[in-house]
Amino acid sequence: MLIETHAHIDDKQFDADRDEVIARAFEGGVEKIINIGAGLGSSQRSVVLAEKYANIFCSIGLHPHYFMEYVEKSFDKIPEFKALSASKEIVAIGEIGLDYFIPDGSLVTDAQKELQKKGFALQLEFAKELKLPVILHCRGSRPVAPSPYREADDAYEDVFAIISKFPDLKFVWHSFGGRLEFAKKVLEKTNMLISFAGNITYNKPGAEIFEVIKKIPLEKIMLETDCPYLAPVPMRGKRNEPSFVKYVAQKIAEVKNIDFEEVAKITSETAERFFDL
Repeated sequence: MLIETHAHIDDKQFDADRDEVIARAFEGGVEKIINIGAGLGSSQRSVVLAEKYANIFCSIGLHPHYFMEYVEKSFDKIPEFKALSASKEIVAIGEIGLDYFIPDGSLVTDAQKELQKKGFALQLEFAKELKLPVILHCRGSRPVAPSPYREADDAYEDVFAIISKFPDLKFVWHSFGGRLEFAKKVLEKTNMLISFAGNITYNKPGAEIFEVIKKIPLEKIMLETDCPYLAPVPMRGKRNEPSFVKYVAQKIAEVKNIDFEEVAKITSETAERFFDL
């Protein structure tokens, strides 16, 4: 039994074969799927998807880049976003958070960061009102000086500071890519979990992410694909899909030197508790 806790099967990449993708997942050992909202449109599609298919649940959320794209106009959509909460299939708010990374190399301005923080805080208040857990998106900026890391820890520290003001909420750090020292801070909090995706299979032996995985108790880990992105080895380069979550479980089992069945069992039990499935 596996629970795929972070998928985007509402994405247009699945328009031609969505039913087949979903069937493959359930036939391949995935018991439940959570489809994730990352904007108003995707949140709406996620609700429709979850209401259509058995054992698919959803979250609704406005990704930090949503506030950078639509700037102040994005806040005009908040009432429409909140109206989605009438669906009983919603099990979390997310993915929400901060993202200071732009692929073309340009910098996120201070004004853009403030927009992200404002949108993030509004959604945290909404999660508190609904008593729902939160799925965190967090990506740091490009390091200014030569660094062994692909991203700085600025967004991580800012997210941590903001969510620390909401001790009654539960959080999961989606597709965690933070450093070991930051993971230790997360582990000190009883209301925070960490989720891993297929990108953990890209790293070479000795990578710090493996030390992070070793350090984190299995009971604080959940599994995801983030499909259609981040397809794991041996599917890297292909479109990712929920059935590939088994490769994430296999990698965690390998790194922790435990059985695949134990990883599947414990992470699924954790997901069921966290999302109240």
